[in-house]
Amino acid sequence: MKLKNYLSLTVLLIITTASHAQIFGAKAGLNLSTMLLKDNDGNYSDDFKKNPGFHVGVTGELPLTEMFSVETGVLLTTKGLKINQVVKTPLGVTTETKATMNIFYLDIPFTGKAYFDVGSTKIYGVLGPYIGMGLSGKNKYEITEEGNTRTGENNISWGSGESDYKRLDFGLTAGSGVEIKSIQIGLSYSLGLANISNQSVNGSKFSNRILGISVGYKFVQSH
Repeated sequence: MKLKNYLSLTVLLIITTASHAQIFGAKAGLNLSTMLLKDNDGNYSDDFKKNPGFHVGVTGELPLTEMFSVETGVLLTTKGLKINQVVKTPLGVTTETKATMNIFYLDIPFTGKAYFDVGSTKIYGVLGPYIGMGLSGKNKYEITEEGNTRTGENNISWGSGESDYKRLDFGLTAGSGVEIKSIQIGLSYSLGLANISNQSVNGSKFSNRILGISVGYKFVQSH
């Protein structure tokens, strides 16, 4: 399916869900993001560290039963990775590399949400797909070798070239949380299934991974 068809389907689903949603809200929180980098020879993500960021946006929830609902929304979210690596060559030269990749995405989740009463509070679980669109991003690096440090940065470029990234991201989100009155506190994990890199030599794949902690508030409920 072409990118414009994905976008058309996404907009249609948002409009349909929003027009029937009975519960609206907002949420924001912390992202701890990294990436999976692998090819047919192995996994190269061991040196990647979690990069702190954020997510913020609005949500719409359509209750189907007392226990089950469908939730969507629009979230501005950061993805990327961090590298902090020290390498010593056989000649005794130590090189320290620090690098970060920060990418801003607009994510739209479509998740099923199940509630369970526990006394005066509720616990919930969520599971479903998401689709994301890359907006902008930047790479920064700092390399220190024998006391000399050089730094640099460059913007993420989108396109079909080998050094470009694909804007479209998609995957699965799973999570759980607790609801106390109108406040929700949740933990989620987003597993990117899209290969956002144009390099496909030897089965190369570059995908997003995010651990998220969020606080949400249901501020409007229609009848």
